[in-house]
Amino acid sequence: MVVAIPGDADALLPPIATSQVGAQIADLLFPRLAALTHELNTVDDSGFVPVLAERWERRDSLTIAFHLDPRGRWRDGVPITAGDVVFSHEVYSDPAVGSPYRANLSRVVRVSAESEHVAVVRFSGWYPEQLYDVAHYLRVLPRHLLDSVPRASLASSRFAREPIGSGPFRFVRWRPGELIEVEADTTWFRGRPRLDRIVFRVLPDVPAAVTALLAGEADAMEVIPQRDELERVRRDTTVRLVPYPSPFVAGVAFNLRRPQFAERELRRALAMATDRATIVRSLFGEWGEVPPGATSRMQWISQSDVRQLPFDTAAAARLLDSLGWRDGNSDGVRERAGRPLRFTLLVPTTSRLRQEGAVLLQAQWRRIGVDLRVRAVDFPVFDRETRAGNFDAAFFSRTLDPSPASIAQYFGTAGIGGDNIGAWSDPAFDSLVAAATSARTREQALPRWRAALERLNDEAAAIHIYAPRNHAAIARRITNVTIRPDYWLATVESWGRATDASSRGH
Repeated sequence: MVVAIPGDADALLPPIATSQVGAQIADLLFPRLAALTHELNTVDDSGFVPVLAERWERRDSLTIAFHLDPRGRWRDGVPITAGDVVFSHEVYSDPAVGSPYRANLSRVVRVSAESEHVAVVRFSGWYPEQLYDVAHYLRVLPRHLLDSVPRASLASSRFAREPIGSGPFRFVRWRPGELIEVEADTTWFRGRPRLDRIVFRVLPDVPAAVTALLAGEADAMEVIPQRDELERVRRDTTVRLVPYPSPFVAGVAFNLRRPQFAERELRRALAMATDRATIVRSLFGEWGEVPPGATSRMQWISQSDVRQLPFDTAAAARLLDSLGWRDGNSDGVRERAGRPLRFTLLVPTTSRLRQEGAVLLQAQWRRIGVDLRVRAVDFPVFDRETRAGNFDAAFFSRTLDPSPASIAQYFGTAGIGGDNIGAWSDPAFDSLVAAATSARTREQALPRWRAALERLNDEAAAIHIYAPRNHAAIARRITNVTIRPDYWLATVESWGRATDASSRGH
């Protein structure tokens, strides 16, 4: 199967693979101790199935013991042991590695090897997603191959580009800017994948990837974000669209380090002046939707009736008047104390959707007297400037985790300096998240998550503008396709490929 990808990977070593492509390919090479089911229930153990661990047991409220499947082997034939699990936790937790997943494992205080095949994980306190944090974020790494590599050099090591894993597929080759290839491991202890190999073909952008797909030069794409490209695929008889709940949400983050955005009523005015439904129709047509806030349809807390600020330009104008922002010289731009209501929105050149969305926002806000300037930069510059706080506002796009706790990553006080690019800090929101993440059941947690989402909406911490309705594009010759929303290739070892004769005409 050839997968068309509009962009290359950064690395194939799980602790440091931050690009979406790199992380997804690493998933095929380095399996988890346990995997989520399609229901994406992160709160209790019923949402997981064994992978490297054949079973696990809770010895008390702070301890989980993982019993590794003794059939597990690294590709060089060395058995997978509890010592590998201990070593992996050390790597993820080491500041010298700089893993973006380190914070997700912060409540794991110790991992020990009780025996060759029993790894014991100890937590700092009880919380419902203990199993999720360890199973989802901690990938098991080969101690015998990596313990001699300096931690600070892992990202630049040969292993990060030519990994030796233990999963259903093994690494074959990586030609930067061209392709990454993996092949089925016929000795995989949980059963040989049906596909012999997967080639990830790097293409410059989405239109080029779609063209390759429709020309029969590729078999699959994870998602097609643009409306015109979706229509091209829908008209083709050799490819089918497979819908699945979206993990994506995009919008505008305000930099609260800028004094003007510290004003709650200014942020609320901008939110109420944003006609999100029109932007979604313009960008996606029927293929997108307005999100309820800082969540996506993939997460179980997503509900359409979460309270949001209304689209009301008259109310937005009154708010700006009350703040002293008025158009005194009739040039169409409001001023206060001689300073125009003007700021810059940062967008990445790699996203056509966000660039087009920025132009629509510019026109909408101009109607209430806001002079929005748009600055398009290469993605590395966008990433560097937003993380450093060198921006007024930024048009973000996020791929959320299955756990709603990831919302705190972007808006919790503890996230400032990392993914909380706007430096939003609100004790009331932090308290609501703490209550939600400590709830023992999803039924108890849901109203607390609703309150947290509504708090963000009321305070206009950001404006969540659109969420695509995800559709993977798959050639009809690829069979038995199922898609788990958080990771579209989660079940790819069970996908197959029909012969040309059997697929012709279908």
